[in-house]
Amino acid sequence: MNILAIETSCETGSIALLSEGRILESELDGVAAHSEGVLPAIDWLLGEAGLAVSRLDAVAFGSGPGAFTGLRLACGVAQGLALGGGVGMVAICSLEALAAQHAEDRIVAATDARLGEIYCCAYVRDADGVLQAVGEPSCGRPDTLPLPPGEWFGAGSAFAVHAEALRARLAGRLSGCAPDAIPRARQVALLAARRVARGESIAPQYAAPLYVRDKIALTTAERLAGGGRA
Repeated sequence: MNILAIETSCETGSIALLSEGRILESELDGVAAHSEGVLPAIDWLLGEAGLAVSRLDAVAFGSGPGAFTGLRLACGVAQGLALGGGVGMVAICSLEALAAQHAEDRIVAATDARLGEIYCCAYVRDADGVLQAVGEPSCGRPDTLPLPPGEWFGAGSAFAVHAEALRARLAGRLSGCAPDAIPRARQVALLAARRVARGESIAPQYAAPLYVRDKIALTTAERLAGGGRA
């Protein structure tokens, strides 16, 4: 199976190509590098594998939540490639891609959403070892993190930026933590391959980012209330 994956939901982005069981990956370091480097990275990966876009089984992208500009970039580039190559698409939640890096059975993936909030979603592995989301991805204050009972492994930048608040919220229920983990295109590709095998790819025109929230800045009143400047 051949899957091209794009993940640019956070500052460090990546592109991956799953080709007949082998994964090639290229990293995009820094937000500015996303728009400048994504197409050259894709060209390089396809060239290394000797593939044309039309030979892909699907183009996948990390749909978010995350940086709005990065989500639009990943979705837009993936749509353009899929339309041009006549192939389907797969949208993978970036939090699921983050959780998929870890072998634990109960994982809460959480990334910094700025404005004092986090994006988060909890996942548990089923009998086949496949991650299943517990509810929908959400955005909120770290001290209101919605989480079912039991111990959880934490992954993502929220556990670095909001470490104190999250540890207080979890109150001894954190079995381990990977605060430096970020969503990777490698996991997006692997997760997408499973969905393609189940016939779950979609037409490019139906692909869309998963924003979770529509607010990108505080009002003047909110900044003043938080001790900031107008």
